[in-house]
Amino acid sequence: MAKRPAEEALEITSGSPASKKARLQDALDYDLPPPPPPPVDAAPVTNGHAHGNAAAEVASLAGASAGRQAELEKGDGPDEEDDEYDEPAVGSRRTAPDERYSDLYLDTISRKNMDFDFEKLCSVTLSNINVYACLVCGKYYSGRGPKTPAYFHALEVGHHVYINMETKKVYVLPEGYEVKSKSLDDIKVVVDPRFTPEEVKALARKEEKDAWDLWGKKYTPGFVGMNNIKANDYLNVVVQALAHVAPLRNFFMLEDLASKPQLAQRFSVLVRKIWNPKAFKSHVSPHELIQEVSLRSSKKFLLTEQADPVEFLSWFLNHLHLSLGGSKTKPKSSLIQKIFQGSLRVESQTITARADAGDRLRFEDAAIKSQSSPFMILTLDLPPAPLFQDDAAKNIIPQVPLTTILQKYNGVTGQEKMNTRMRYRLLHPLPPYLIMHIKRFQPNKFLQSQRNPTIVTFNPRALDVSPYVEPNPQAHPTGEPIVYDLVANITYEGVKVRDDSVEGEAERKVWKVQVKEGGESQQWWEMQDLYVDKVNADLLSTKESYIMIWERRKTGGKGKARAA
Repeated sequence: MAKRPAEEALEITSGSPASKKARLQDALDYDLPPPPPPPVDAAPVTNGHAHGNAAAEVASLAGASAGRQAELEKGDGPDEEDDEYDEPAVGSRRTAPDERYSDLYLDTISRKNMDFDFEKLCSVTLSNINVYACLVCGKYYSGRGPKTPAYFHALEVGHHVYINMETKKVYVLPEGYEVKSKSLDDIKVVVDPRFTPEEVKALARKEEKDAWDLWGKKYTPGFVGMNNIKANDYLNVVVQALAHVAPLRNFFMLEDLASKPQLAQRFSVLVRKIWNPKAFKSHVSPHELIQEVSLRSSKKFLLTEQADPVEFLSWFLNHLHLSLGGSKTKPKSSLIQKIFQGSLRVESQTITARADAGDRLRFEDAAIKSQSSPFMILTLDLPPAPLFQDDAAKNIIPQVPLTTILQKYNGVTGQEKMNTRMRYRLLHPLPPYLIMHIKRFQPNKFLQSQRNPTIVTFNPRALDVSPYVEPNPQAHPTGEPIVYDLVANITYEGVKVRDDSVEGEAERKVWKVQVKEGGESQQWWEMQDLYVDKVNADLLSTKESYIMIWERRKTGGKGKARAA
């Protein structure tokens, strides 16, 4: 069957696209400035010299056009730039907008969609290099040059304003120019809050002032909720407690830690966000910090599995100490150890059963081994809980005073540890802050953790620890009290949940933290994840305390503790 002839010859088809070189030549010719018109009153040029100048000018313009074309065809021009780089790839992109359009697209910014607490990773490539946040939808994208995810997002979706998460500079894409508008300063403050020394000093001088978020919800800076992504409440309570240790808080709010490891940097950012009075929302998220913790701890501490707060606190303080340049052998070589580290005297003696010994547990001076040991957390042992109630049913919830379990460190009371008898005594100088861990969980015969529900009663003010410190007149006057006040209290609460196992029900661990306001205020706050509320100071000891942080009261005069 014969083919039908074409209606029109291919060579004369009007709709055939021009070649790439032809289009490029047209564009280059279009960019060339037109030759200036000759003067009206000028005489016509007839000599060869004038013709030669005009010819030379035309030749130079043609040569520049040909050189530009050869450069682009060769591939060495800006079009070959890598997508990861931040510089614009097209030389014609503007570095600054027209003055009449400097605020273009700024009305599309949505502050309620912004959440800068999560890890800065590109939502397309998962890269953490050169990350930009879209100020319209809040998503992260890498790069701003052509062929980058941020550039394509601007073209495809029509979101044009982006902020660099490292430099805090705002750009408009795809044009690529920087926006220097004062109306964007509040966004930069939320990305990376900064404080002056005067603002930090004000936190200790007076009570915290209330602030409002974008939804009109009132909150108090420093006492905000923390997002529990899945099971990271053990980390939340530790961070909240450390954020109210004044010297530690002041250091991480003021110091520039750009040269320090990521653990110190991310903890610094989180502390500053907790105390930010210009936040867009009344809570923060520890996502960035816990990702770094998971990486540094070889996945020992995760956001998907609950862990013991005291184990995390010990690990976190030690690694913060190393991140700040501390030594593994030299004591008090970093701010962490200067705040929390103390020393105690440990006496040990091997237990022997002798026929002529009336008391096999009696200490003999000749066999005592004594040494000094540093500590950052004091462990307090609870007495065994009674198995049965008495006749008056008073032992439903057993109680013990804090001063009673502190007798462990009086240097007289002995404790058995395997086949060794131990005695402990605190030594001068005591640290500015004492961390106490009330040991509630013990493994039973079935290798399961068994909780001791004994309540520890205490007064949050004026705890005198001098009976548990070995006298040293050179460090502290003999007989003078050494007074500490409570600043943070982490508590445990067991919630019964239904379980499909043989036991029928299980206990879910709930961790809460109670922190005190600064200044002369005696107001306390209780925080459990996003839940924040005020609590009466008299009710603090009604909970099962697990970790306590006590602040040493400053002395006035001849070593006497300043009155409360």
